[in-house]
Amino acid sequence: MKAILINDDKTLRWDNVPDPVCSEDDCLIKIEAAALNRADLMQREGDYPPPEGCPEWMGLEIAGTVVRVGAAAAVKSDWKVGDKVCALLGGGGYAQYANVKYNMLMPVPKNCSMVEAAAIPEAFATAYLNLFMEGNIKPGDTLLMNAGASGLASVIIPMAKAFGIRVITSVLSDAIADSIRHLCADRVVVTTKENIADVLKEEMENGNPADVAIDCLGGEIMGSCLPYLSHGARWIMIAALAGQKTEIDLKNIYVRNVRIIGSTLRSRTPETKAEILARLVKEVWPKVESGEVKPTIYKVLPITEAEAAHDILYRGENIGKVVLTVN
Repeated sequence: MKAILINDDKTLRWDNVPDPVCSEDDCLIKIEAAALNRADLMQREGDYPPPEGCPEWMGLEIAGTVVRVGAAAAVKSDWKVGDKVCALLGGGGYAQYANVKYNMLMPVPKNCSMVEAAAIPEAFATAYLNLFMEGNIKPGDTLLMNAGASGLASVIIPMAKAFGIRVITSVLSDAIADSIRHLCADRVVVTTKENIADVLKEEMENGNPADVAIDCLGGEIMGSCLPYLSHGARWIMIAALAGQKTEIDLKNIYVRNVRIIGSTLRSRTPETKAEILARLVKEVWPKVESGEVKPTIYKVLPITEAEAAHDILYRGENIGKVVLTVN
């Protein structure tokens, strides 16, 4: 089969690799679409290696068709040849085929295309993990979701709204604010015009402090926001695109029981990932199928144009997910 490989100069090529060997607990998936994530860029740069046992090529989420079911997988699950599925991977999605353990598969939600389904597993699992497991968010709570134009935000914001959560998000310009209007955030902060810490202070004074923040930016502004959260709030760091250092008032942290939580999905155990996917199908799939929550697709390109697709993420121009199709 073929897969996208990383050259020594970090360019990409579509080249031959060994065919996957389907183990007893696996299903072999013929890949039809694979979605991009910022972790793919980090892996390409050598900063985010795949877990042990995963293929060397990138790709954390796919959609496709089951073409083989291992003997144990057939006993432990209901998957059968011909099923349309989406899957969460430790790596290896930029390819024609992938082996996936049976409990890392989910049915493609009704009314979803394969491109949309490919954009679901990593983003939706990350959203669910940080909203409900790490954030312990409840209906009526307020969420701060930084970087409202990101692919992850395009999932987290509507997912939070579907569960009765008030959402504040931040963007860089009025044009970007207009482009994410369909996500229905309650307050969109244009950070070139307003300071997000000042906004959080205003919200707190008005009785609506943020209970949970999901932050992929970090940097200096992160520390300045922490005094303006609810008592017992959770600030969840998933990346530090705006800088890895900040200044924190530690007294504010312990007096107000604010928790700073570092979180990545990829580092979770297979058992935890399987639990998240099972919860998604049970709790979130009905909202996907009703149209309350859907991935936002920015652009679709053939997998042979993976480098051009990565450039979209490097430039930060995408509003929503970029997806590669595999023929």
